[in-house]
Amino acid sequence: GALTRTAQAEDIITTEQFRNFDLQLEWKIAPGGNSGIFYRAVETSDPIYYSAPEYQILDDPAHQDGQSDLTSAGANYALHAAPRGLVKPAGEWNTARIVVQGNHVEHWLNGQKIVDYELGSADWQQRVAKSKFNEWPAYGKAAQGYIGLQEHGSWVAYRNIKLRVLP
Repeated sequence: GALTRTAQAEDIITTEQFRNFDLQLEWKIAPGGNSGIFYRAVETSDPIYYSAPEYQILDDPAHQDGQSDLTSAGANYALHAAPRGLVKPAGEWNTARIVVQGNHVEHWLNGQKIVDYELGSADWQQRVAKSKFNEWPAYGKAAQGYIGLQEHGSWVAYRNIKLRVLP
């Protein structure tokens, strides 16, 4: 009943591209695990993270990225921090929701909105300029793109995946 990573693979992306959407799903990860959900990704020879913002999927207590709010579960990876205390332990199901409407993006974790930002805003541009993403000119600029589940070496499972296209 779940889409589960059981061996080394590649990222999984949708066959269609999406501009405005509401994605909801449940996820759980192995102890020390790391994965992510990418959105508005463009397909090139570069890795998906060169173009797409990421909703971080992580075992916060056991993974080094969990030491920073900017890279903990639910964060917009390395750009917008997630609050502490909302992610369930490794091996337990969490709920994620990503809402993208125009340039407005929201990340939800276990029923609470935790990240809220505007793609392309002055704040967005400043954050990108101060990050590793500054080296990747396509990062976060696509008006529509693929949704992808990251293959990052950890066992991870996704279920009850629901994607609603918004006008």
